[in-house]
Amino acid sequence: MEGKRPERQATLCIVIDKEKKKILLGMKKRGFGVGKYNGFGGKVLPGETIEEAALREFQEESEINANLSDLKKVAEMDFFFPHKQDFDQTMHAFLVEKWDGEPKETEEMAFEWFDLDKIPYDKMWDDDKYWLPRVLNGKILKAKFVFKLEGNEHVNAQQEIKEVNSFQLSTKDEISKKM
Repeated sequence: MEGKRPERQATLCIVIDKEKKKILLGMKKRGFGVGKYNGFGGKVLPGETIEEAALREFQEESEINANLSDLKKVAEMDFFFPHKQDFDQTMHAFLVEKWDGEPKETEEMAFEWFDLDKIPYDKMWDDDKYWLPRVLNGKILKAKFVFKLEGNEHVNAQQEIKEVNSFQLSTKDEISKKM
């Protein structure tokens, strides 16, 4: 997994209700990924740590409240789109198992709870079926995905996934160097 990493940093929060064995996914209503189920997240803004961006985006898209300490980083994935390099990004994924409030539909996302054994991978990004089951089984991952365009769909063309022990928290200095 050596080589140049994408400059754009993004976040993704995956909400899990362990007691009910359910996952909360959002149906993207506009923008990048429209029409796909996904977790909640987005861009890291100047001056934010990755964790602060994850929490802000999560709250904006779901209207659920959580604390920084409720975010558990479980994956760092580099996405490459050779046909549209503007889409290249490093995604920092977090599990959220503790929160306050109920999700509400927003301008960007509609939400739906799914049983953990009935996740709609066929209505999600093509890479999700490779990494999400591992994360849900307690693994921490570092991954690289390369997509190709087939018709109007971004399809996983190449992948590399490895397990890691943990991630360090980001600092504002590290983030500002990447922006």
